Amino acid sequence: MNTDPRDYKLDISSLSESQSQSACEPAQNRPYLSVLFECCKVYVRVYRKPEEPAYTARCPRCGLTATFPVGDGGTSARTFRVR
Repeated sequence: MNTDPRDYKLDISSLSESQSQSACEPAQNRPYLSVLFECCKVYVRVYRKPEEPAYTARCPRCGLTATFPVGDGGTSARTFRVR
């Protein structure tokens, strides 16, 4: 007897074992920044597209945007606060 009141079922039978494993494993060698948006007290992880010259972070609540350019003479810091 099924007592689940939800009227939907998620079908994941089409996922192969290799796809489900790769989705759970962290991206290796893919740099990211951790950004705290103090406006809404939200952390986000920001990945840079290989063809982009900067990381672009956006607050998921209010939409505030911050850009972190990549280049010589920069910082090795990976965590930032945006006010």
